[in-house]
Amino acid sequence: MLRVVALLLAALTAATAAQAQTFPSRPSRILVGASAGGGSDAFARLIAAKIAEAWGQPVVVENRTGASSTIAADFVAKAAPDGYTIMLATPNSHTIAPHVMKLPYDAAKDFTPITLVMEVPHVLVVRQDSKVASMKELVAMAKAEPGKLTYYSSGMGSTQHLAGELLNMVAGIKVVHVPYKGSAPAIADVIGGNVTMGFDPTSATLGQIKGGRLRVLAVAANKRASALPDAPTTAEAGFAGVEMLTWYGLLGPAGLPKPILDKWHADVVTIVKTPDFQARIAAVAAESRASTPDEFATFLRDESAKMAKIIKAADVKVE
Repeated sequence: MLRVVALLLAALTAATAAQAQTFPSRPSRILVGASAGGGSDAFARLIAAKIAEAWGQPVVVENRTGASSTIAADFVAKAAPDGYTIMLATPNSHTIAPHVMKLPYDAAKDFTPITLVMEVPHVLVVRQDSKVASMKELVAMAKAEPGKLTYYSSGMGSTQHLAGELLNMVAGIKVVHVPYKGSAPAIADVIGGNVTMGFDPTSATLGQIKGGRLRVLAVAANKRASALPDAPTTAEAGFAGVEMLTWYGLLGPAGLPKPILDKWHADVVTIVKTPDFQARIAAVAAESRASTPDEFATFLRDESAKMAKIIKAADVKVE
């Protein structure tokens, strides 16, 4: 019996090795949990086009939207670990959803981290003609008038929502959360004076900042944004620890064979370091963050723990 098991394991190992040596021999796909035209979709298509060029095989982007990107994540979690189905993940599906939703997958165990691709910092913005000129002035106003100021988000449990709750916690204030279905209508209401402020990625706000309709009070990151060199970090503004970013990273199903993992990793990292890719993401003030699979796994654990802490402290609920 033991001999039979050993032979079966040897055969399986040989088959996996042979498959890895011929990878890729057919089209691959990158799933995203967002609609076509959004940030995740655009970055996935950029990576897919360059990978396809390098491999001489089609690489398509497949949009499986809904449930905070967890539908796409669940599909990848249940896909064959052959390298032909991976996803460009964001905080929604892997570091936030596990703490606010009952999921059909285990975000920590059902995936193989490939590489962190890029990060987009959040910025704290108010309308350009706001009488608030700094983060300290904003907090002082919030303390003077508890519950009067408001902040927007693109939805319950979003990074924008958690950034606002983090500010409330760190500064000891109560700014009221106003959820929207997406950033665009929320930003319009800040500009229109209907909402006081919001944290949002530079990819959503940079155009309005450069256009003179939004004012940046601080960058919620540990260093200044290259596209906004004059904007202080939250720590420089007096509120260390108020940091939030949107990350993008590639994940495959659990059990991805090492040769296939190594190929995806090496070729994507090469793409991320090209001047063309750097220029494209710099346009939205994003920064490349190519990492090893182990570094990405550690990053995911740390980010998940951070989000869990905010969600628990603020008692965030997602219906």
